[in-house]
Amino acid sequence: MPTETTDPRLGERFDEALRYAATLHRTQTRKGEDGVPYIGHLLSVAGLVIEGGGTETQAIAGLLHDAVEDQGGAPTLAAIREKFGDEVAEIVSACSDTDEVPKPPWRARKEKYVGHLGYVSEATLLVSLADKLDNARALLRDHRKVGDELWQRFSTKDPQDHLWYYRSLLEQFQTRLDVWLVDELERVVDELERRVNA
Repeated sequence: MPTETTDPRLGERFDEALRYAATLHRTQTRKGEDGVPYIGHLLSVAGLVIEGGGTETQAIAGLLHDAVEDQGGAPTLAAIREKFGDEVAEIVSACSDTDEVPKPPWRARKEKYVGHLGYVSEATLLVSLADKLDNARALLRDHRKVGDELWQRFSTKDPQDHLWYYRSLLEQFQTRLDVWLVDELERVVDELERRVNA
């Protein structure tokens, strides 16, 4: 049962970001999830940010974290900066592993992303953690459904590469954050690894 507050954490900026994210990603669906609208992932990330103690600014960045990478690169980042401010734009930029087209090779991109997590703000780290947790949950859920066929959806098809990536991310999050989402990511990655190696 909800309770009422006179000081809501989320206001009109969040509402505007939700509309903007829905418009930007309207035609996108999740990989392999039978047409599930991509906005579902963005809502999950924002929800995890909120449940992890994040601010409205971080929740907005959670809604927009894939906009630069998937919906227009630098011009989209400039629009986000204009609409939602420098802090949101900086978090979104730091959560993007590239805005280059075509994207650089997978391993190099992921190594660079993991490395830069050691230097980003804690505000950025929470948004990144929420994103990676939601993605890891989706991998585990889909692995339960389709098994190793799951990996055919990705440019890198070796499950050990994906496990390396999530273990490397987890190390960074464990070093820098003390929030329940880190333990949840560890639990999900452990279970995914058990299934892959079974």
